[in-house]
Amino acid sequence: MADHSKTRTAFSDLHKDGCFVIPNPWDIGSAMMLKHLGFRALASTSAGFAFSRGLSDADWAVSCADMLTHIADIVQATDLPVNADFESGYAHDVEGLARNVRLCAETGVAGLSVEDATGDPSKPLYDFAHGVERIAAATEALRGTGVLLTARCEAVLVDHSAAVEEVLRRLPAYAAAGADVLYAPGLRNPSVIKAAVDAVGPKPLNLLVSSPIGLSVQQIAELGVRRISLGSALSRAAWGGFLRAARMLADQGRFDALSEAEPFDTLNGFFRTHGRSSD
Repeated sequence: MADHSKTRTAFSDLHKDGCFVIPNPWDIGSAMMLKHLGFRALASTSAGFAFSRGLSDADWAVSCADMLTHIADIVQATDLPVNADFESGYAHDVEGLARNVRLCAETGVAGLSVEDATGDPSKPLYDFAHGVERIAAATEALRGTGVLLTARCEAVLVDHSAAVEEVLRRLPAYAAAGADVLYAPGLRNPSVIKAAVDAVGPKPLNLLVSSPIGLSVQQIAELGVRRISLGSALSRAAWGGFLRAARMLADQGRFDALSEAEPFDTLNGFFRTHGRSSD
C-alpha cells in the first residue's frame, strides 16, 4: 500500500495558521491544471462529478463504489493533498459510516468531509445526538491514519428554520466529538462567519465560496477562516462557458462565444507535457 503520510502531514500543516484556498476539480484533467496553477491542495466535488455523469447531486445518486473510484482518480492525478467530499458517508448508521470512511481513507486522501444531511426532505438533518455520534464514529474510524475529518453542518443548505443558531450549536459539538475541521456551507454574512470561527476555535473553519459574496480571500482570512473551498463552482463555471457557446449556436446560429475557449495548443501542450501515461 502506498505511503500517503507526506501529503497528509502537509495537509495538516496547511490548517495550522493563515488561510488557503482549496479548489475543487471534477476530473483528472482539471485536477492537474489546478496543481499547475499553484494551488497547494485539492478537494473533490460530489456535485461536479455527478453532473459529469449525467446525474443530480441528490444524496447517493452516485454510488459509494463509483465515488470511491472517482476520489482515487483525483488522488492519483497529482501529488497534492486531496480532501474528499464524501457526502453523508453513504450510510445512516454509525457502523456503516465507519466502514465507508475507512474505505475512503484507503484511496489515499489527506482529508474527508462527512455531512449531517439525511437526504430525506421530511427530516433533512440527522437528530443532534445522532449527528454527534456519527462524527465520533468517523473520528474513531480514522484514528491513526493521519486523515483529517471535516464535519459539515448542512442547516443553511436545507433551509432550517433557525439555520445560523443550529450551525452554532452543532459545529462546536462536532468539534468536541473529534472533527479536525468544521464546515457549514451557505454562510455569507461576515458577522456570522466570524461567529462560526469563534464557536469552533481553535479548530479551523472551512468556508464555502461558490459564488461572489463580496469578500476577497484576504478579507475572509481576516475573519479567521483557515480554508476556503469552492464546491461545484469551478465545474459550473465550465458548464457556463459550454452552455453560452452551445446556446448561441442553437438559438442564433453564431459561433462568437467560441472566442472565449482556451486555445487548443495551450491545452494540448499542457497535457502533452504534464499528462499521464496511457499505460
